[in-house]
Amino acid sequence: MKDVYLFSGFLGSGKTSMLTDVIRQLKEKGLKPAVIMNELGKLPFDSQAVESGIPLKEMLEGCICCTGSEKTEAQIQTLLVNEQFDVLLIETTGAAHPVEALDAVYSPLFADQLNIKGIVTVADSKLWLDRQTLTPQVKSLYLEQIRHAHLLLANKIDLLTESEQAKVVYEMQGVNPNAFILQTTNGRVPLNLLEKLQATTRASKNEVQSAEIGKHLHLSSRLIEIEGSYTQEQIEEWIKSLPNTVYRIKGYIPIEGIRNPMLFQYAYGLVQWLPEYIKMPNKIVLIGERINEIKFIDEV
Repeated sequence: MKDVYLFSGFLGSGKTSMLTDVIRQLKEKGLKPAVIMNELGKLPFDSQAVESGIPLKEMLEGCICCTGSEKTEAQIQTLLVNEQFDVLLIETTGAAHPVEALDAVYSPLFADQLNIKGIVTVADSKLWLDRQTLTPQVKSLYLEQIRHAHLLLANKIDLLTESEQAKVVYEMQGVNPNAFILQTTNGRVPLNLLEKLQATTRASKNEVQSAEIGKHLHLSSRLIEIEGSYTQEQIEEWIKSLPNTVYRIKGYIPIEGIRNPMLFQYAYGLVQWLPEYIKMPNKIVLIGERINEIKFIDEV
């Protein structure tokens, strides 16, 4: 199983500096990283920072989320089939919402091969103090990236006074009380701090495993392997019973009277069913907050 880290943060926050330093630490430990870099531009400037010999996939002219989701799945699948690596590092564009990015990465086709360790958000501490100058849309995304982080780097802390540093940490804790906040410069983060993260829970139909490390990680993923078959009505009634903290569900569900499991997707309260013409694994992935408290139909 491959450990996966998602690196989130605005353009210029220090994500690439963190990426190159984490690569260095992994190699010193004898681990081989693979990298997916997601950029909105046409030229892969940031990817030039990745050393040769490291498996690298680039997502140009598109976002890891939304329209780029299928491309991301294809890139990960290609890495899993063709490359030998221990850890996958995914640097998202500054425009990516953390939930969308996690959804794009976690496909039921290879969910059992990946161990999603968490979202590491790099936040520019000086920008935090000046966030009122941002447009409402940009400010909202900035706050969402911070709110959904499992590990939060208050970067460029050396540019602030001691009182400003304390203000930044206090205010960020107010937005995300669950994340460990590391004050840092140049995006430096100790590898052992990353390795302590765990944002994925795994479960068979009758088993739930906790993902808590010290305290609950609010945004997490859960893989459910489905035994037996159901009607579409049963699944949709279950969906109606879920709290609004379940953001995404996708996967393949066996439906009574239908030969192959159907592709099922749920987002923003909307359900979509699509036929599949080949046998797919009976698995679904849930993404949301307090996700390991969610019960599947027969677990209720």
